[in-house]
Amino acid sequence: MACLLSVAEMYRADRLAMEGGVAGECLMEAAGWAVAGAVRRRFRPGRVAVLCGPGNNGGDGFVAARLLARQGWPVRVHLLGEVTGLRGAAATMASRWPGAVAPLTMAALDGADLVVDALFGAGLARPLDGVALALVAEIARRHLPVVAVDVPSGVHGDTGAVLGAAPEAVVTVTFFRKKPGHLLLPGRRHCGAIEVADIGIPPAVLGDIRPVVAENGPECWLDRLPRPRPEGHKYDRGHAVVLGGGAMTGAARLAAHGARRIGAGLVTVAAPETALAVYRAGEPGLIVRPDSDFVGILADPRYTAVLLGPGGGVGGEMRGRVAAALVAGKACVLDADALTAFADDPAALFGSLSPRALLTPHDGEFRRLFGPISGSRLERARTAAVRAGAVVLLKGADTVVAHPDGRAVINSNAPPELATAGAGDVLAGFALGLMAQGMDAFAAACAAAWLHGAAAARIGPGLVAEDLGEGLPAVLAGLYHTAACGGTPGGRA
Repeated sequence: MACLLSVAEMYRADRLAMEGGVAGECLMEAAGWAVAGAVRRRFRPGRVAVLCGPGNNGGDGFVAARLLARQGWPVRVHLLGEVTGLRGAAATMASRWPGAVAPLTMAALDGADLVVDALFGAGLARPLDGVALALVAEIARRHLPVVAVDVPSGVHGDTGAVLGAAPEAVVTVTFFRKKPGHLLLPGRRHCGAIEVADIGIPPAVLGDIRPVVAENGPECWLDRLPRPRPEGHKYDRGHAVVLGGGAMTGAARLAAHGARRIGAGLVTVAAPETALAVYRAGEPGLIVRPDSDFVGILADPRYTAVLLGPGGGVGGEMRGRVAAALVAGKACVLDADALTAFADDPAALFGSLSPRALLTPHDGEFRRLFGPISGSRLERARTAAVRAGAVVLLKGADTVVAHPDGRAVINSNAPPELATAGAGDVLAGFALGLMAQGMDAFAAACAAAWLHGAAAARIGPGLVAEDLGEGLPAVLAGLYHTAACGGTPGGRA
C-alpha cells in the first residue's frame, strides 16, 4: 500500500533511520543525488540557479549543485542566510560545495534556464515573505522551469495549503514516501510530476510509525475487488436497491446503471407510482418496483445493499426510510438528499450509523450535515467519520475516504471532466454495487473513487455522466488481468 507520511511522521522516519545506523549525511547525500538525477533526466544542460534555504532542504540543494556542476552544468548557489548559520549535515554539504555561495536576492534568477527550489521543505509553518516571496512571483513571471526539493516552497506538507505563494514545479522530488500535501489541493497543482526517491531509510521503520493514511490505488483494495466466478450466478453477486425519486429520476437511473456496470447481479429501483413508467422505459435489465414495497424490500435478506438520496427529496419520508434501512441492517450508501434531510438534526442520523454505512457528501452537503470543521480536507473527513461513526467519502478533485477507526485515503486520479452533473450519482452507484457484492464500505468507497477517476480518464474530454459506466469495463478488465498475473499496480507500503 502506498502509505503517506505526515511531516511529523517523516521526521520520525529520518530519526529512526539514523538511530538504526544510517548517517544523516548519507540520507542528505542520497537526496541530493535524487534531485540532480531528476534534473539530468528531464532537462538539457543549461544554467541552473539552486536556491537554498537555511535547513536540511538547503543541504539537499548543495548536494544537487555539486553533482550537477561535476557533470558540467553551469550552476550558481544562492543561500537564504549565512553559511555560518547552517547546522549539522546541511553545514557539511555546504562545505563540500566547491563554488561561491551568493546571497539570496532577486539577481539569483538572472540568466538562469532552470531553478532548483531547495528553500523550504514540507514543515514550513508560516507564509513566505521577503525575498523568498518575491522570487516565487518572479519565477512565475519569467516562466522559469522549477525542480522542487521535497515540496515546492510554500506548500504545507500535511494540508496542501499554499502559505502565501509557491512556485509551480515541473517535478517535485520527495523522499521515502509522499506526504498528504503532495496530493491535496491546491498543493498538488504546484508539485507537477512527483518522484519518490529511495534515500536509504529502511522500510522497517514503518512498523514503528504505523501510518494510517494512504494514496488511493488498486494496491489498497484489489485483493478484495469482487469478480465473477466460473461457477457463479447472478444471485451470488448481490442485489442492490436504489430508492428513486419522482421528479429527478435521472439521478437514481445513473446510480443504478453504475451499480450494474460494476458487477451487482441484480439492481432494483424502488420509486413512486407516478414515476414507474419513466424508470421502466429505461434500461431493460433494471428491475422497477413501487416504493410502497420499500419496507418489504428491507425485510428480504436477498437485497444486500441500499442507496438512498439521489433525487429522493429531503422531507420526513426520506428520514424515515433512511432510519428503516439502517435498522434493517442493510449495507447503506447515503448520498445527496439522504444527507441533507438530516441537516437540522444530524445527531438523529449519527446515532444510527455504523462502519457498514457510507456517506458520500460533496462539500456543500458536508457543511450542511457536519457544520464547520477546521483543518485540511483530510482532517475534516477523518473528524467527520469519527463523529458519524461511519465511512465518509468527501467528494471533490481530491476526494478523501475516511473510516471512523482513523484510516483514510486520498484519491488523486480524478480528471477535471468529472465536474459534470450526475457524476456523483454514478460514483454512489459504483460504491453500492461493490457493497452489494459483499465488499466492506471503506474498501468499496476507495475502489469506487479510483475506478470512477480511471473510467473518466479513459473517456477524456466531452465526458458526461452517462459515459462513466461505459468506460468502466476496460478499466476492470485491466485490473482483473493484473490480479491474474499475481501483481498489484505500484504496490508498496
